[in-house]
Amino acid sequence: MDTQNISLFDNQGNESAPGLASLLARPVMPGHYDELRGTVSPSAAPAAAAQHESQAPLNPEWTTFFEHLGHDGFADLNRRTAQLQRQLRDNGVTYNLYADPENPQRPWALDLFPLIVSAESWTQIEAGVLQRVRLLDRVLADVYGPQQLLKEGLLPMALVQGHPGYLRAMHGVEPLGGTRLHIAAFDLARGPDGKWWVVSQRTQAPSGLGYLLENRLSISRLFPEAFHDMKVQRLAATYRGLIDGLKKMCPQGKDAHIALLTPGPYNETYFEHAYLARYLGLTLVEGSDLLVRDQRLYLKTLKGLEPVHGLLKRLDDQFLDPLELRPDSRLGVPGLLQAIRAGNVLVANAPGSAFLESPALLGFLPALSQKLFGEELQLPALPTWWCGERAAMESALPELINSVVKPTYRGGSGHQAFEAVLGRHQSRRELDEWAGRILRQGDEHTVQAYLPLSQMPTWSAHQNHAPRISPRSVMLRVLAVSDGPNSWRVLPGGLARMGSARGDDIASMQRGGSSADVWVMTSGEVDQTSLLQTHVAPEVITHRQRVVTSRAAENLYWLGRYTERAENTLRLAHVILERLGETDQTDTGFLNWMHEMAVDHGLVLPAVPSPVQARRVFERSLIAGLSNTTEQASVGYNLRAIRGAASVLRERLAPAQWNVITEAETSFFTRCQENARSGDFSPMEALRLLEATRTHMTTMTGAQTDHMTRDDGWRLLSIGRHIERLGFYSSALLNGSVTGCMHSNNGFEAMVALFDSTITFHGQFQQSRDIAALLDLLVLDLDNPRALAWVAKTLRGRLAKLNGDGQGPQEASPLAQKVPVPAHWSLSELSQADDQGRYRTLEQHLAKTTQCAYDVSDEISYTYFLHSRDAKQSLGA
Repeated sequence: MDTQNISLFDNQGNESAPGLASLLARPVMPGHYDELRGTVSPSAAPAAAAQHESQAPLNPEWTTFFEHLGHDGFADLNRRTAQLQRQLRDNGVTYNLYADPENPQRPWALDLFPLIVSAESWTQIEAGVLQRVRLLDRVLADVYGPQQLLKEGLLPMALVQGHPGYLRAMHGVEPLGGTRLHIAAFDLARGPDGKWWVVSQRTQAPSGLGYLLENRLSISRLFPEAFHDMKVQRLAATYRGLIDGLKKMCPQGKDAHIALLTPGPYNETYFEHAYLARYLGLTLVEGSDLLVRDQRLYLKTLKGLEPVHGLLKRLDDQFLDPLELRPDSRLGVPGLLQAIRAGNVLVANAPGSAFLESPALLGFLPALSQKLFGEELQLPALPTWWCGERAAMESALPELINSVVKPTYRGGSGHQAFEAVLGRHQSRRELDEWAGRILRQGDEHTVQAYLPLSQMPTWSAHQNHAPRISPRSVMLRVLAVSDGPNSWRVLPGGLARMGSARGDDIASMQRGGSSADVWVMTSGEVDQTSLLQTHVAPEVITHRQRVVTSRAAENLYWLGRYTERAENTLRLAHVILERLGETDQTDTGFLNWMHEMAVDHGLVLPAVPSPVQARRVFERSLIAGLSNTTEQASVGYNLRAIRGAASVLRERLAPAQWNVITEAETSFFTRCQENARSGDFSPMEALRLLEATRTHMTTMTGAQTDHMTRDDGWRLLSIGRHIERLGFYSSALLNGSVTGCMHSNNGFEAMVALFDSTITFHGQFQQSRDIAALLDLLVLDLDNPRALAWVAKTLRGRLAKLNGDGQGPQEASPLAQKVPVPAHWSLSELSQADDQGRYRTLEQHLAKTTQCAYDVSDEISYTYFLHSRDAKQSLGA
């Protein structure tokens, strides 16, 4: 069928939407199950397969879906695709790539169409997954308890105790609540027979709970009628069950403090960690946020140490505790295993489950199910042979061409590491080489039967071809969560991962694949559970405060400092470039001030000559250094530092605020590169770039000022900005007095412009060049937000509020007392010059104020970030 001749706008003609979908759909690969039609594509020539499929009707679920496309039908799908991509971009949904250190974050790939699972199929999946998660939990309990399965030979010792994921330190430990597996993920594939098969399982820190939720929110908004009328099962009840279950198993019950432990922003799924923590109402923490004292786990916060009763970990076991596991780990918490053994903290999942992820284990689970439950497994796994057993290896070797070779010990040190290999893609010589490796090191290799993945429809709109429905290989990740002691439920949905558009039969996000929402149909009532609490006692609302971890507080503080620093360097660079060309060479005071300020604030390197010596060299160096992030702390460095600080605060920042930050950095460096390539990075181009970036910074400042809750975290952000502003403006005036730059018209105007007070000054003092007028506005004016008096007063107020309740006088705060009070300085003394034209009293005050900014910053770090003022022994006996 020639799709070029099909009009997408003919939905009101003779062809129904499902009929048009059938015409637009490309045939699936021969031998693969077709999710769209519910049939298997025959192993025939492509032309014959296409003819066969074009005559087959769509399955009922997809027919209903396409009937709900609305009036515009297929003609509207390109608009919805663009809307989806814009929504993902605006929400900052990313997936980090380890292989690309220059640009590790890429937008999350999500297809327009969902994977639709019928109620009948889901009943089979749900029952099978529940049985398997119960089985895995029982296996864990035996392996870390009596080890009867090992003694009876039902589990090989090499697959358990020889696995790097087996933790001897956890043997004999009974976890809180008696449950070891709180979240388990099963990767399923549908075979040509239409049945679902287990391909792999993940138990250490399975991902997907956050991304699938974002997928659901995005796709359900694009197809609201279909989502409602098709009775798609909701997800919220499962998430509520997970959190309620964790709290049930903690002795503190509903008052238990649960945190989500993340490796940090460089982890490939960090967006999901932040998203999930925000959705579930958990505190997002890194290992450095936590410490163990007296075998109990604590969170470092601005208010001191707060107990943590449960951890939902997204960290592989080997990194959890550098004292007992990997000593080089900087991601974990020293003493955490001891706190677990003491029964003082619940960790989900319990450490030590990594050996369950070995593909070799799949082949032993049927016998284990018979032993422990007396049941056949309802959801079969693909035939799998662990080549550490001679008989299994001899059975597997002849089947290599029809199999997949996988590493037995994934990611384990001391074991072979390799990517899974499809035998059908190997040459005869390569297959022989693999057979040789297996013969030499059989235990390192597991062979699994190859299964042609089913293919689901995706919307493909490309400039090289007409819009069409293209099939993509798909694998379904289903997650089971614990909702109480020894009780689990299966999330009615999942994360569908698809192969790339090249037709790959491997579904992997790291290999350029995509994802899809999963719609599970229900024949009963749709569960309308919500995570929103409808009845909350007023006293609970009144006293509920968001926890601000010390790490989050420190990053908020530096986000404020770097934001202010970026604004200051932007304004300084603009003032210098704007006035450098029109400044007379005899105005050495102003030119020397330019050089001193540029060096002090990273605009040029110290070795660059001053404009008095070589004006053009100084100018070119300043422009070239704007984007230098390795040797200078210029504008580009500060923009990148803003993004770095913000990247670990994703759970606290609105998507729009994050987008402004990324857009400011991306736009700045893009324009710098374009100007550098064109060879026309002139002062005029540089000024245009600085003005455009200042617009971004204004938006960023507005978001910080108006769109953030005034909690202690925001106060630290504001304190960081005001400390930076106080130090910068004090040093600018101090250098101005020392160099004598304010005695010239250019220097005087530059100083007013640097304080962003040009309009105000000329409105009050017209064309005056009086130093007293300058100091009155830039130092003593309590109505000018750039004046030192205003900055110091605001800083004192923020510090007092941070240190206590903020209701008493600022003098009650010892930290606030360290900040000088410029409003009390005498204008006549400040503006009194000596015989050399120096303002000695002013310089003394400014030097003390500059030093004060450094001292207060250090005191804040000691008190709120390092907790070194009351350091104690961190680990109990």
